[in-house]
Amino acid sequence: MAKKSSILLIYTGGTIGMINDPISGQLKPFNFKRLLDEVPELRKFDIKIDTFSFEKPIDSSNMHPAIWIELVKLIEKNYLKYDGFVILHGSDTMAYTASALSFMLENLGKPVILTGSQLPIGTIRTDGKENLITAIEIAAAKRNGKPSVPEVCIYFEFKLFRGNRTIKVNAEHFRAFTSPNYPSLADAGVHLNYNDAAIMHYPKGKLKIHTDMNLNVAVLKLFPGITKEVVDAILGIKNLSAIVLETFGAGNAPTEKWFVHAIEKAIKNGLIIFNVTQCNAGRVEQGLYQTSSELARVGVVGGSDITTEAAITKLMFLTGKEKNHKKIILQLGENIRGEQEGK
Repeated sequence: MAKKSSILLIYTGGTIGMINDPISGQLKPFNFKRLLDEVPELRKFDIKIDTFSFEKPIDSSNMHPAIWIELVKLIEKNYLKYDGFVILHGSDTMAYTASALSFMLENLGKPVILTGSQLPIGTIRTDGKENLITAIEIAAAKRNGKPSVPEVCIYFEFKLFRGNRTIKVNAEHFRAFTSPNYPSLADAGVHLNYNDAAIMHYPKGKLKIHTDMNLNVAVLKLFPGITKEVVDAILGIKNLSAIVLETFGAGNAPTEKWFVHAIEKAIKNGLIIFNVTQCNAGRVEQGLYQTSSELARVGVVGGSDITTEAAITKLMFLTGKEKNHKKIILQLGENIRGEQEGK
């Protein structure tokens, strides 16, 4: 007889874990030790489910790399005890957390599925129950004794996406997330249909966690009329290591001399600049137009089709673990966790 799958359900905070307090009428976090009382459908699974709740639930807007470090340490501590992990998380910063965890969990060979909801699990019309139930089913799923999806993912509204390819696109609809430049890993309908060709292969080594995240990074989003003072202020931030430069279209930026000079000067002073498109879909192709060729000339690194969420967390990760400037630049252009098109 096959061994029953086991899942560790981790509650960090967010809308999904809320119920109505009958006394005050306000929403409050529920006790996850009583999970089966709130979601009795889970009793029908032949899956062992243990829970872990952060002592103080974290609103998604207050998510911080320190919490990511707690999460990867928790996963490492319990890695051999469970077949998969489901993390309940607020939706607003879920794509950042999923991206960060993908970099921090090297050689991951088990599912780490993030999910949440737009409505609290304690409300009648909640999307939380379906998201939770299916996320657990996916985290426990195996084929030939091996996990079906051994990577960090986001499951939301019938779609499973690679975590570091996902962006939040809607604050109101249940279908809040999409993966604009990479196909879904699974679709949930009458059956769970896995896109095996899109799922990453199993790792060759043991799980290794990375906890040195460098927070000295920033995002500079270009817009028509951006001034020299604004650009200089951001590029000149003390101790800044790297910047995600959100450009137009396929990686285009102003060609005014002051702008190009400011970028070139910052790079010569050791700042890493990572070019990411402002568009939801598509990719940076530096040199395709004259308005991006100057960026390539002065040393800006093209981000291909990476999302801003993955770009900023990749910079935190690489500049935190690696001190060699040339190695960081090289790895920025590489596809190290399935986060972008490339080698």
